[in-house]
Amino acid sequence: MAVVQRVFVTGKVQNTGFRDWAVRRAQEFGVTGWVRNLKDGRIEMLIAGEDDAVTAMTEACRQGPPLARVDHLEANADGERVPKGFTKRFTA
Repeated sequence: MAVVQRVFVTGKVQNTGFRDWAVRRAQEFGVTGWVRNLKDGRIEMLIAGEDDAVTAMTEACRQGPPLARVDHLEANADGERVPKGFTKRFTA
């Protein structure tokens, strides 16, 4: 069953390669959506796909790339339409 989650990651997550890492991981897990920096220092993602794949991607984001330090991750169900592929967006 396909699900969509909006994820917010807090900590030392910007300027760590988090967005590029997320794009690569999304391809590995077979999920679609996008990732972007927020002006308040967080990372925001929209992740869509099969339940197991979305869960695996979300769990991977709890660790993040080697240079990141994830202090908190919040994931909520979302109804937004998701584009094909997984893209890196500009800061919002």
